[in-house]
Amino acid sequence: MNQPAFLMAAAASTGAGGFLVQIMPLVLIFIIFWFLLIRPQQKRMKEHQTMVANVKKGDRVVTGGGLLGKVSKVTDDEVEIELAQGIKVKAVKSTLQTVIDPKAKAAND
Repeated sequence: MNQPAFLMAAAASTGAGGFLVQIMPLVLIFIIFWFLLIRPQQKRMKEHQTMVANVKKGDRVVTGGGLLGKVSKVTDDEVEIELAQGIKVKAVKSTLQTVIDPKAKAAND
């Protein structure tokens, strides 16, 4: 009769420790996701926002649709891109994929 009370007391004392053991893998998974997925994505988003904010007239850009051109006019939310001589299109700034480095040489040059 004394033994079941002893087992219940032992189970109650390990209950808090058991909870920590159960929750620890979830915390570990969250930390791994943070460093491998969430943090790098936030860094890329910040870099893209900085790039879009700093685009200026004369920059060569690639749009999200894959069009290459030279920026001829910049407003707060839009850019005017000259795709070829006399062919200009307007694009929303946030759809710009990248700004091409003018110092970089093409692979076939």
